Amino acid sequence: MKKILILISTVIFQFSFSQKTMDPIEYKSSPKVFSIPGLSQSVSIDCGTSRMILLSGQVPLDSKGNLVGENVEEQTRQIFKNIENILKEYGGTGKDIVKLGIFITDISKTPDFRKVRDKHVNLQNPPVSSLIEASKLFRNDVLIEVEATAVIKNKR
Repeated sequence: MKKILILISTVIFQFSFSQKTMDPIEYKSSPKVFSIPGLSQSVSIDCGTSRMILLSGQVPLDSKGNLVGENVEEQTRQIFKNIENILKEYGGTGKDIVKLGIFITDISKTPDFRKVRDKHVNLQNPPVSSLIEASKLFRNDVLIEVEATAVIKNKR
């Protein structure tokens, strides 16, 4: 009888701390963002009271795959439009971004990136970030690529 009580207590304990769903990982794409075969635009990880959203590096392409912008500022506007569209799929915005990874072909253009970024992120608690100058990105006309991680509170 004692062994049965211990077993029941152990099972109840384990289930009380388990995830609400069996699959805490969800992959999504936004129809408003150009999709590249072979990669996901984003993945969401259920963390209980919130979801962590990891975005693939976003580039300045519109939903049809056309380049938008000829300079870092214009290209960054399109990138943040893409980021916002993906985060909307989860009920979030750029204000939910907690980390950015920025890859730029000319580090002297960083102020142009920041000018646009500051309109989209929470400046009271700005995201952590890494900035890397790259000699070339996946296309010669792409001057900047941005990865983002966001945390969005689950609706209760």
